[in-house]
Amino acid sequence: MRVIIIGASDLGKHLARKLAHRGSEVIVIESEMKYAKDLAESLDCTIINAEGTRPDILEKAEIEKADAIVACTDHDQDNILIGLIARDYNIQKIILRIHDNQFLVVAKRLGFNDLINPSQIASSIISDDLRGVDTIELSSLVRGDVRFISVLATTRQIDRYVKEVSLPSKSAFIGIYRGNEFILSGENPVIKKGDEAMIITIAEQVNEIREFFSEHEVSKTKKTPEQR
Repeated sequence: MRVIIIGASDLGKHLARKLAHRGSEVIVIESEMKYAKDLAESLDCTIINAEGTRPDILEKAEIEKADAIVACTDHDQDNILIGLIARDYNIQKIILRIHDNQFLVVAKRLGFNDLINPSQIASSIISDDLRGVDTIELSSLVRGDVRFISVLATTRQIDRYVKEVSLPSKSAFIGIYRGNEFILSGENPVIKKGDEAMIITIAEQVNEIREFFSEHEVSKTKKTPEQR
């Protein structure tokens, strides 16, 4: 696997080290010379000391050959921009680290689904631990090709009852997050703008579900007045 990591943050360094040890081809792009030098001295991978939001730098890293892009700089806007550039190269896997909840919503509306929010992840684990729930142990219950995903409602689903929305086979709604409130699908809520749907499915249906909940796809299929 060929992975380009933008940002030698703690996350970027640990990830680069882990992937390199697994035998992946790792390219790290870091704008700060000191961090880039430290990583080059401690890890056997390609280090590019440059600004990772620049298309020419990403081309220098041969982005078109990458299997995955991980944008984990300290700036949410930069990570989203990197994601948009990577999308133009049809990168199969684009993972963005997003700190600010406002940018998390923006990233989801832009169609990015592989988002890492460290604060949310850490707080959820701590909160569950305080309640006596072992989140790590629960994750082991997900076996085989079963997947849990969350998607932001778009104009295709808004103002419709959950039961009116047809999902691919072997997929089902678990519930809806509306702010801090969670509504079980059994209550058949009307989907509102800003709702986040929790869905259980199988691995081969994940992309189809994400496309179905993609506002980007809506804009591509929308007819012009001349076509009507």
